[in-house]
Amino acid sequence: MVGSLLKYERIKTTRVKALAIKRSAEKLITRAKIDSVHNRRIVSSRLYDEAIVAKLFTNISPRMKERPGGYTRIIKLGMRPGDASEIVILELVDYKLNPDAASEKKAKKEAKKEKK
Repeated sequence: MVGSLLKYERIKTTRVKALAIKRSAEKLITRAKIDSVHNRRIVSSRLYDEAIVAKLFTNISPRMKERPGGYTRIIKLGMRPGDASEIVILELVDYKLNPDAASEKKAKKEAKKEKK
């Protein structure tokens, strides 16, 4: 799940899982702020995908250089209908939604409706 968080930068999960993922992800991001062979090997031992390790060291950690901690945020969504567990969104602090993609989807839907 930590790999998914670093890959997509935003995941939807239960609150209990999010708290566990948050602890691990914060430690890995702190470790990745200093790019050394030792730190890469430690992070690689916990993340098994080399593409995610590369993204962490090249994209994510430079964005977090000035932050002393608190790289993730938890946004509460409510209760899941089946078992009433609390659902949250766990995302990196500097995550931004792509508003252009959302507007493109709306434009495509409107174009389909006009054709009909």
